[in-house]
Amino acid sequence: MVEHMKWYGWGQEGVAFHHEDKPALAPFARRMAGIDFDAPPVRVPELSELTVPAPQAPAALREAFTAAVGAEHVHDDDLDRVVHCYGKSMRDLVRIRRGDFGRLPDLVVYPGDEAQVEAVLRAALEHDAVVIPFGGGSNIVGSLEAPREETRPVVSVDMGRLRLVLEVDETSQLARIQAGALGPDLEEQLNARGWTLGHFPDSFKHSTLGGWIATRSSGMQSDRFGDIADITRAVRVVTPKGVLATRRVPVQSAGPSLREMVLGSEGRLGLITEATVQVHRLAEERVILAYFFPDYGSGLAAMHDIAASDASPSITRVSDEMETQFTMATSKKGSRVSQLLNRAVKLYASKRKGFDLSRMCLSFIGYEGSSAHVKRQKQLVGEIVKRHGGFGVGSGPGTLYDQKKFDTPYIRDFILDRGAYGDVSETSSSWATLKTLHDNVVAAAQKAFAEVGTRGFVFCHLSHSYHIGACQYFTFAFQPPADRDGLEAYDIVKGAIQQAFIDNGGTLSHHHAVGREHKPWIAEDVSQAGVEVIGALFAGVDPGRNLNPGAVVD
Repeated sequence: MVEHMKWYGWGQEGVAFHHEDKPALAPFARRMAGIDFDAPPVRVPELSELTVPAPQAPAALREAFTAAVGAEHVHDDDLDRVVHCYGKSMRDLVRIRRGDFGRLPDLVVYPGDEAQVEAVLRAALEHDAVVIPFGGGSNIVGSLEAPREETRPVVSVDMGRLRLVLEVDETSQLARIQAGALGPDLEEQLNARGWTLGHFPDSFKHSTLGGWIATRSSGMQSDRFGDIADITRAVRVVTPKGVLATRRVPVQSAGPSLREMVLGSEGRLGLITEATVQVHRLAEERVILAYFFPDYGSGLAAMHDIAASDASPSITRVSDEMETQFTMATSKKGSRVSQLLNRAVKLYASKRKGFDLSRMCLSFIGYEGSSAHVKRQKQLVGEIVKRHGGFGVGSGPGTLYDQKKFDTPYIRDFILDRGAYGDVSETSSSWATLKTLHDNVVAAAQKAFAEVGTRGFVFCHLSHSYHIGACQYFTFAFQPPADRDGLEAYDIVKGAIQQAFIDNGGTLSHHHAVGREHKPWIAEDVSQAGVEVIGALFAGVDPGRNLNPGAVVD
């Protein structure tokens, strides 16, 4: 049995965000964006109250799938089809709650192994059906929906039955894992043998290895373990040309990298069935420490110097002043974080360090490895933090951050329940451009709020550091005016942020992929010639446009 997230929001039924134990959060949201956390939630309709278009699959196609995977693994009920029609972007949730299902899948098919995936794709191609791979359904850039004008049968191929760790090569520190394994599934299996993949994106609980590869995912500890492109050493992909299989070798000079072509392909080249990935022994010690900097520029400079030093932390994260204030507002009444942020730390920062508390920025830096290694890393980082005017406050806030790191998407659902819109958008750029990009993105968002006719907030953190630059992850929220369609207003704000990325030396996305949401900026990011090359690759493998047509490029 494959468990899915609720059809109208993030996570499982019965799990939701609450603010009653966070007394500073509602005033913050009201003051910064006019969002009323205490307003009664908008009622989400029951699925039975909405009109779900009937499936349109021909009987012969269903029979072919039944022969391939068994009748119990071919579904066309309303709930299964609605769960598989979109991902979990803000646009997806708004549309699905309105009963705007787009072009629903006609069938949802659950293959159980690679041979069944081959049979499913073969049958789909014989009947000229559209095939959209589905992992955990957490995608937020429109990678899971069929074109609305599509008249051919649409099939969602759910990879959730392929969830096993097949092999661990302890000598080479590699693991073969089926692509449908969710983050918790594969970590549980690896941990039982003393290993970890070390890949922990925000969507960890509800996303799969295959989805990470298809979208070039990054995790919270990518400073140490690398992003999924670094972690993935070989892939197996069922394509219209047969099974594409790359070798599990450290480096290969055999023409353009097929492994790299699969990374970020978003289902346009085929269905990823398994990957060989590098794994690491579970660390002897793991700790996340919190630090404060006098301002965001100081924090960025410290992250730059850490990246350029002999230090090798597993997490480098620093929030700008607005996100720091938001984090302070989300701390629970009486918690250790609240006590640290609201009493001793504020007093020390203002009186002893001379910080302007309205500009103070919170940072989390993680360390992992042997006790001796962790001790040395903390010493190296501590010296750099001090050099940039920062100071540490211990592991209490870091422990809480570690416990709550996968909870952020629930806040988005909470404010949507109250008629407000919130979302995230991320980019990467060189160290030389980070601060200017940040300031110009914030200014572009504020200008867009004014254009829409509302107030909103936008904040940011640096989340992944590299030799030449870093990722900056922006969050924004606003209350749409009563006389304006929320999605229209959302497009103006999100579009302004994305364009500011491109205009200030950033990429359209660091790890959320392209999908359909970011496609308008793809030519500006990779050049028109680059778009033509990507399109030619997809057309060469899939001339009938049966594999997730419309994702990445047209």
